[in-house]
Order: sequence, then structure tokens, then C-alpha cells
Amino acid sequence: MPPGVSIQPSLRMRLFDSIFEINQRRTAGDATAVVPVADFSAALPVAALTCIDPRLNRLLPDMLGLPEEKFIWLRNAGNIVTSPLSSTMRSLSLACAIKGAKEIAIIGHTDCQVGKTTAMNLLDHLQALGVDRSRLPENLVEFYGLFGTERQNLIRSVDFVRVSPLVGARIPVHGLLIDIQSGRLEWVVNGYQGLEAVTVGRVGELFKKADHSFDAFAKIGNAVTDELKLPEAKIGEAIKMTGDWLKKAEQVAGVVEEKIAQARAAKAAVPPPKLPPRLPGK
Repeated sequence: MPPGVSIQPSLRMRLFDSIFEINQRRTAGDATAVVPVADFSAALPVAALTCIDPRLNRLLPDMLGLPEEKFIWLRNAGNIVTSPLSSTMRSLSLACAIKGAKEIAIIGHTDCQVGKTTAMNLLDHLQALGVDRSRLPENLVEFYGLFGTERQNLIRSVDFVRVSPLVGARIPVHGLLIDIQSGRLEWVVNGYQGLEAVTVGRVGELFKKADHSFDAFAKIGNAVTDELKLPEAKIGEAIKMTGDWLKKAEQVAGVVEEKIAQARAAKAAVPPPKLPPRLPGK
């Protein structure tokens, strides 16, 4: 295909299918290859969580073939998601709800220093900075989300996002690994396949419950924050913790709906104020 000619999507091509074709061309030297954003407007923008590694600055979003305004870039050390209700999930949720992201990509990279860091190494670095071990959480691996391999971390992070009640069940969640030298992408988790899996079984039931609960108490926003506290799930307990939290959310939602109904009934029962008699000539 001649340089500068974008790939036209077929009827069955989806956004990240196009992104991967464009990535192959760009890593082969065609810097003019871009995703035809007009053809994928219904799937854009993308919310991407990546590592804080500055070597990614020259690669993203260029190697995806996306313009910057279509790339909502979130970053933390190691592109780690530690639970379905973590602060990272809050940001991903707002990227979708407020900024309009239609798909989510967790993008890890090769030669990740976080993945090469053990708990003992981390302790040494923290102590060199004057951080007292007694003031740190007992389980450093769990707290910092340390991982063994980049792929393992991607799969775990995608799983947490998929079961989170803070992100809609219809949003694809992809896990990508980018080569830090060449910029070439590897599709570790295909979010389109995940859409099919998430609609069945226990996870699907969680999403159905979440839709009802959030619709109810979202109407009054911060008024429920004293009644509903978001727990931090431990690694490996994502579905259980999310289910427990949603059970509480359903209870709060029921109270909210009852209060809304009572307020409406009380308002309807109050007779309209009587108007003063009209003065002659008025």
C-alpha cells in the first residue's frame, strides 16, 4: 500500500484491528500511516493506561496511529490496577463517563523496571529515601502491585477492569504490550472477545446489578457517600469484593429510591398556595 494512504475499514474491522494494521506499517517505516478516525468515530476516543516510563513518550500515541486528541492518556508506575474499585479505576471510569472514552487499553511495555523490582529491592530504595519500614504496609507486593512478568500484569489488570462496576459492560478492555525499542504492539488480551465472556456467569450478573444500583443513587451524587464506602479488594478477591460492595450498593440504592418516592409524594400532597384576591382595576 502506498505511503500516506490510510486503511479503509471493512464491515467487520474494529478500531483495534485497524490500530494493529497501522502499527505494523509504522514500525516498518511508514510514518504517514494513520487510523481513519472518521470511520471509527463511534469507538473513539480511547482511554489508555500506561506506565510512567519516559521512554514511552516518543512511542505513544504515534505507534497507535491516533491523534493526541483521541488518546486519553492515564499513567502510573507499571500500568497496574490493584482492585476493581481503586483510584486508577476511578480515573478510567471518569475517562469514559466524562471524557467519552469508548474503549480502554491497558498498555504495558517490555523491559519494565517495576516488573524487575522485588520487594527487597523496593525496600532498599525506599530506605535510601529515608522511608521507615515500620510505616509501610505489611504486604508490599500486594500494596504496590509488584508482578513477575509484563504479560501477567496485563492479564491481571484487564481482569480487574472487566469486573469493576465503575466501567460499563459494553466497553471493550484490551491488554497490549508495546516493544520499548521498536514500538511494535502485541495483543495480549483481545477486549472484543472479552465482551462476549463478560455478559455471562457471575461477572455478567455483577454488571446487571451495577447498572440498576448506579442509576438509582447517581441521581443524588455525594449525598450517599457517608452510607457507601468503597473497599479495596485484595489481589485474587476481585469478584468477591465487588459482589459484596454491589450488595451494599443495592441496599443504598433502595433507600435512595424510597426517599425520592417519598419526596415526590409529599410534594404532590401539598396544595398550591392561594393567590391573593385581585384588586379592582388590576
